[in-house]
Amino acid sequence: MKKLFILFFVAGALTLSAQSDYSTIAGRAGSFSRMGFGARGMGMANAMTAVNSGSLVAYYNPALSVFQEGNSFQTSYTFLSLDKSLNFLNFTKKFELGWYNPDGTRRAKPRSTAGISVGIINAGVSNFDEMDNQGIKTGDLSPTENQFFMALGMRVSSKLAIGFNAKFYYSKLYDEVSSTTFGFDLGFVYLFNQNITIAGALVDVNSKYKWDTTKIYGQEGTNTEDQFPILKRLAVAYKFDDPKIIASLEFEGIDGTTNFIRAGAEYNIYESLFLRSGINNINISNSDFPVRPTFGFSYFYSFGNIVSGIDYAFVVEPYSSSDQHIVGVNFNF
Repeated sequence: MKKLFILFFVAGALTLSAQSDYSTIAGRAGSFSRMGFGARGMGMANAMTAVNSGSLVAYYNPALSVFQEGNSFQTSYTFLSLDKSLNFLNFTKKFELGWYNPDGTRRAKPRSTAGISVGIINAGVSNFDEMDNQGIKTGDLSPTENQFFMALGMRVSSKLAIGFNAKFYYSKLYDEVSSTTFGFDLGFVYLFNQNITIAGALVDVNSKYKWDTTKIYGQEGTNTEDQFPILKRLAVAYKFDDPKIIASLEFEGIDGTTNFIRAGAEYNIYESLFLRSGINNINISNSDFPVRPTFGFSYFYSFGNIVSGIDYAFVVEPYSSSDQHIVGVNFNF
């Protein structure tokens, strides 16, 4: 006798915020990938599209990798309610290109700068009940979603950098129900002056899940397609010299139906201590949409040529039994 599976979450199995007002974004495919990346970004309310200093990740803008100083490795774990998990891993490196002239002599400055950023986002929900058609529990289900990305950035002039991010998604709801998809992001960073940075990104172009349940239900199975929403971001960041504060403001449009504003700031209050705060999900299309305040900090310590840091972020979760806590570590070398 065939088992019955809880497949009502095919379109949003890992939707980590589930209310009707969220249907334009959180209730759609790939919602796990739109929650943010790591303790630094989420502590600044994900207003990171134009932030081009510190530990950088191409998740927010593929053009950012060219501004990374040294090599950056970072990983984070998110404490969530209801048996959910969200994990991050990233490595970013900058390359100086064209140091040598055709005759073999070394140039004073490289012709251009490039950067690469690779990362993984993993999300999952455990302890879903698997039952037969009599309602008897036969096991547990643990659906999972993953995003693997690799971004390349290029400094095309002293003021302008552009980037491309290739993304591969893998979602598994059950042994015989899974989906993969490829998508890509485009981004730019423009250095208006020493303090002001303007940036933009186009996110999740061509990403979509295709589901086939005929392997379980035979002729009663169906084939469905879930398109990821395309995100359009435009952002500006201002770097204060004294006090050492980075403030960022960005606009995000989703499929022409929903528009968000988010704002974040980072204060280097002490040589190795950074404080962060922000407000996410300011919905200018719906005033009743709940905003999400965020807070966080990082502390760094040097070990020879390696600078290690501990990151933490707190994110208010309006429709959950508990809020989000993100803990991470990063290494710059």
